[in-house]
Amino acid sequence: MVRLAQDFSMRVPLVDGHGNFGSIDGDSAAAMRYTEARLDKAAMELLRDLDKETVDFQPNYDESLQEPKVLPARFPNLLVNGSNGIAVGMATNIPPHNLGETIDAACMVLDNPEVTTEELMTVLPGPDFPTGGIIMGRKGIKDAYETGRGSLTVRAKCEIVEGKNGKSSIVVKEIPYQVNRKRLLEKLGELVRDKKLPEISNIHDAADRHGIDIIIELKQNSMPQVVLNKLFKSTQLQTGFGVNMLALVNGVPKVLSLKDTLVHYVNHQRDVILRRTRYDLARAEERAHILEGLVIALDNIDEVIKIIRASDTDKQASDELMSRFGLSKRQCDAILEMKLRRLTGLEREKIESELQELREKIEYYKRVLEDDGLVRSIIKEEMMEIKKRFGTPRRTEITGATKDIDVEDLVPDENVVITMTQTGYIKRMPVSLYRQQKRGG
Repeated sequence: MVRLAQDFSMRVPLVDGHGNFGSIDGDSAAAMRYTEARLDKAAMELLRDLDKETVDFQPNYDESLQEPKVLPARFPNLLVNGSNGIAVGMATNIPPHNLGETIDAACMVLDNPEVTTEELMTVLPGPDFPTGGIIMGRKGIKDAYETGRGSLTVRAKCEIVEGKNGKSSIVVKEIPYQVNRKRLLEKLGELVRDKKLPEISNIHDAADRHGIDIIIELKQNSMPQVVLNKLFKSTQLQTGFGVNMLALVNGVPKVLSLKDTLVHYVNHQRDVILRRTRYDLARAEERAHILEGLVIALDNIDEVIKIIRASDTDKQASDELMSRFGLSKRQCDAILEMKLRRLTGLEREKIESELQELREKIEYYKRVLEDDGLVRSIIKEEMMEIKKRFGTPRRTEITGATKDIDVEDLVPDENVVITMTQTGYIKRMPVSLYRQQKRGG
């Protein structure tokens, strides 16, 4: 439950926690006696319509209660918040995505079942991690979306700030997903102490409630981009994320593509809407049946009262009403329980108005059950409502190209002089140093 409340772990947190629920620095949550929790508003959308027989139920572990086999899930939570876990002989690692983009992709599948991965990626370009960062390249994303497996390179979002006297700073604004910020700081400090990054003069933790900034101060005339490349190479400012979109489909583990995942979700939503509509239709027809009996009784109120007064028991009155007006047992029970105040003209109007509304609803529910296009439009409308309520801007950037950091990336970009000595040695030195030696350069 703690993880469900962490906004650095969940793209859309499902638990509204009060108290210490841990931090991105790796601090553990407080003991449960010090915390309070309730379902977040977004989590309620996963449970919406659960009371309308939209999903199957099964006994819980001790058969004392019934629990749903699967939730109605009015938004695709598997993609939005991702999933990771290890079981016997298999593992899953699904990255989180932006809620609004995921809903747009689901709507695209609804509109066109033959949609391609390239078309889906126009609205869902890639994962969207809670901690932001930068995904390097799109090939890994496309592989994951087409085959269910792929490898992503995620970098921290850093800014180079030019200071005075040739001193610069690197400000780390966002870190890769699931990176422990405290351990990252410890690793940076270790590299500085071991003189593996002599260009760094100081590391400052500037985190506050508005951000997680880490300020890396560089020595005079250091090359910020070269230092940054070294940091990417030797710290968790750059990490890999192996995508493995393994999920249970009707109880069977399957590796799914992005389209497969969305198709299964859309089919589930279609089933939820149909079952909800059947439930609403049955309740509307049941209520309309009762109201029709009340209308018949009000139209013949004098005779109804006469029959009731002449009867010795409720059963005798009920049998007589059923025989005289062709009413059902439930209608007769409702008539016998009717209060005298319902005999007024105003109450009669209310009954007739409610009956008319129910007849319109019944007609609408029957249209929904017969028209798949109407079902699709309902799914889209309800998902777009969720997008409007809970959607947020994308946090993770995606760059168009990537390459591994090699030795050349760690060499400063500067003008040099190549000299050959009389003894055959070749030397390389910066132009600035060569000029200081006053050798005619």
